[in-house]
Amino acid sequence: MHWATGFHLTPRQANGLEGAEVLLAQTAAETVIADKGYDAQARVLELLPAQGKGVVIASRSSKKAARGYAPHLYQARHLIENFFAKLKQCRAIATRYDKTARNFLGAIHLAATGVWLA
Repeated sequence: MHWATGFHLTPRQANGLEGAEVLLAQTAAETVIADKGYDAQARVLELLPAQGKGVVIASRSSKKAARGYAPHLYQARHLIENFFAKLKQCRAIATRYDKTARNFLGAIHLAATGVWLA
């Protein structure tokens, strides 16, 4: 499950980059903030600047040359992580009770509305 301008469900335990490609193509954001897991050159780091979007993604520690980024913007990612933590407090979301993707996505929207209103 990924969140940018909406939700996109990925099958089972899929890599986050699979869902990111769908959401990044739709987003109207000027800057994309993501964690080190999205440090993928061809799939993210070349795609976003080509669309005229800023990128705030820290380099993985295994990279030889660290890429520069704005640390104060990268810390804002913490708010999104907190949102997902609150969303997963809903037992039906954390354990995926719903069998169909449509019903599960509906439950996510309902739980997200509750988190935003709280």
